[in-house]
Parts: sequence; C-alpha cells; structure tokens
Amino acid sequence: MQPRERIHQLVDDLPEQELPAVERFLRQREDGDPVLRALANAPDDDEELTPEEDAAVQEGLDAIERGDVVSSAELRRSLGL
Repeated sequence: MQPRERIHQLVDDLPEQELPAVERFLRQREDGDPVLRALANAPDDDEELTPEEDAAVQEGLDAIERGDVVSSAELRRSLGL
C-alpha cells in the first residue's frame, strides 16, 4: 500500500470529532503565517460564558430576530469604504 493510500485509510478510520483537528494540522502546510498557525493550534475555549457574555449573545440574537442589523456591504457603504 502506497503512503497516500495509507493516509487515506487512516483518515477514513478517524472518529468524526477528531477531523477538525486533523484538518487544521494539514492546512498548516498551506499557511505560512505563524499567527494563523498558532491560532490553529490553540486549544478550544471550554470556559463557561459569564452572565454578562451570555446577555450580550442574547442581545445580538434578539437584534437579528428583530431584523435590527445591517449587512457588511451596507456598513461599508455607510462608512464610505
């Protein structure tokens, strides 16, 4: 079996939850940016949201539901960009 075939088999055998980490690892080859590489290797943020953060998220979701938002294109136009 050739290396490419062995790699394909290893990927096929991976548990679904491990695929994002493998993808980040493989993409590092493409990304010469050390900051992007560091971000790709950063651990997942598993801290609970504070009540303030939770309220801010809910405020944003409520604004979206009300339609109280602008597109990025509209924002750029309003800023003259």
